[in-house]
Amino acid sequence: MNLSGQNFIAGKRRGADATFKARDAETGALLEPPFAAASSQDITDACTAAGKAQAAYANLSLPDRARFLRSCADHIDALGDVLTQRAMAESGLPEARLTGERGRTVGQLRLFADEVEDGAWQALRIDHGDATRTPPAPDLRLRMVPLGPVAVFGASNFPLAFSVGGGDTASALAAGCCVIVKGHPAHPGTSELVAGAITAAAAETDMPEGVFSLLNGPDNALGAALVNDPHIAAVGFTGSRAGGLALMDLAAKRAVPIPVYAEMSSVNPVVLLPERLDEAAEVLASGYVASLALGAGQFCTNPGIVLAIDGPALDRFIAATAAAVADVAGQTMLTASISHAFVRETRHLASLPGARMIGCGKEAADHAARAQVHIVSAGDFIADGAYAREVFGPSSIIVRCQDIAQLQQVLEGMEGQLTATVHMAPADYPEAARLLPVLETRAGRILANGWPTGVAVTHAMNHGGPFPATSDGRSTSVGTLAIGRFLRPVSYQDWPAQLLPPALHDTPTTALRRIDGIWTVG
Repeated sequence: MNLSGQNFIAGKRRGADATFKARDAETGALLEPPFAAASSQDITDACTAAGKAQAAYANLSLPDRARFLRSCADHIDALGDVLTQRAMAESGLPEARLTGERGRTVGQLRLFADEVEDGAWQALRIDHGDATRTPPAPDLRLRMVPLGPVAVFGASNFPLAFSVGGGDTASALAAGCCVIVKGHPAHPGTSELVAGAITAAAAETDMPEGVFSLLNGPDNALGAALVNDPHIAAVGFTGSRAGGLALMDLAAKRAVPIPVYAEMSSVNPVVLLPERLDEAAEVLASGYVASLALGAGQFCTNPGIVLAIDGPALDRFIAATAAAVADVAGQTMLTASISHAFVRETRHLASLPGARMIGCGKEAADHAARAQVHIVSAGDFIADGAYAREVFGPSSIIVRCQDIAQLQQVLEGMEGQLTATVHMAPADYPEAARLLPVLETRAGRILANGWPTGVAVTHAMNHGGPFPATSDGRSTSVGTLAIGRFLRPVSYQDWPAQLLPPALHDTPTTALRRIDGIWTVG
């Protein structure tokens, strides 16, 4: 399948005078073809088309919306190895990882199609009027409606599952919002392939023009212009804290501010409680290093900090960790800039007073990362906030705590996190119960006896957390609850029945509704 290097604007391909090229993540070599850098007119046209299409798309029947999502999944799946091979070149990620990620991408599109048809997300409520009350009670009916066109930013570390056809796009389309994607400049070829699949699905299912567009470009000005366009009603972003904060600032300064749902920064603390550590120090060390090194550590759920109480069991864990890290081969990082940042940040970490490296992976080529683990006392960790800063890549810190009280003190001083993990045996349950209220204030997902890398796309998943893990800790970017980010409630008071949305009629429906305070299906 040949790449055209063009953007997609309201269902049509369009080139540009200015172009850029992707690079092979492993070798740094330029990849063909050149890709069109979206112009200011391209941005305006895509946003205007989305604005014009919004009402039509929002008012489609739920089965038609679900059919579109399933068609998107089918067309992306049909790309097969063509998509996988291009994504491998642009990201440096291995074939097995990207094959799995393609499965996750199409799986979440199909999951959201099921969610759309279920209809419970509409939060339908009907309170019938009562003229006999004093004062008379009005007839009130409520549903959730789409916010409007959503700007989605492709992520560097998930070129499929968090990019053009990823979770933000799937949940926004499921909510009834048109989508304009800013493709990540590191993988424009991957972006074009997926955008072509979505565009084909839109044509196949007779979606309104403007329901989807892709804009590529190598610099931040494209994203800023997209966020500032008055047609854009919300933003979905996965990336660095600096990038997320910049978008939040732009969105807040608009004449009409809009929400930015940004997933930004997390070190994902892991607590090893004494009894579990004593019975399984070596097993825990093996699992820790495997999670740390997975995907060159380029996950937002990378276990960046491990907390444990000092003693012989912790010494065993440290020794086993050092041995396991030494066997980790260097892994290509997503981009040269990410690789350079990893080297810079790990050197800074090693220079901090009290830090001591206990293990380092094998020598790595250019653009590849060497896994490494440092150790520091809880006192030094508490005294210097630099220890708690995220290092994007296979780097982690073990924090020696004097006792459970000091361990809790470290947790209480931490910022918001996507995840927190506790490894425990039954004898540790009292300490775990003591820590749980602290963890609930710090993290969006709390694991027991597992490792945080790996996020299941399910109804009960929360992939979010208090700031700065995300810009809004009340939301998730993974799982069906993600649809709620792009919806808002509207009440209809005393409206004639024939003018109400069908879901708010008194006639039976398959969707869950709350009628006069009682949850009802039918």
